[in-house]
Amino acid sequence: MEIAIIAHDGKKADLIDFLVKNEAVLHNEKIRLIGTGTTGGKAEAAGFKTQRMLSGPLGGDAQIAGRVAEGITKMVFFFKDPLSSHPHEADINMLIRVCDVHNVPLATNEATAQLLLDAIAQQL
Repeated sequence: MEIAIIAHDGKKADLIDFLVKNEAVLHNEKIRLIGTGTTGGKAEAAGFKTQRMLSGPLGGDAQIAGRVAEGITKMVFFFKDPLSSHPHEADINMLIRVCDVHNVPLATNEATAQLLLDAIAQQL
C-alpha cells in the first residue's frame, strides 16, 4: 500500500514525530511511503525509505494527486498548517479534491492519521 506524506513547514516536525511513533507499522514490507521533496527528505533522515517527489510548491502535490488518480497512492497524510497562508493553495485544494473524487482516505491532522493507520495495521 502506497501512502503519501506531505506537511506544511509548520507541521513537518509533527509528521516526522507521527511516523517515528508508528514506525512498527510503517516499516512493514507492505507499506511504501512517498512524499513531497522536503517532507520526504526529513522522513528519510528519520530512517524511513521514501520515494521523493518534487517540493509541494514546485509540483509535488500535483505529482501525488496524479498517483492518487491513477490508483497507485491509496492513502494520504497531509499535515496542513491551518494558521498560515500558502501560495500554492490551489494545488493543495486540487489534491484534496482528487482524494475525494477517487475515494482515497486523506488525513490532515495527526488524530485522523492515527485512526487511518490503526485501521490498516489490523489488516497487515
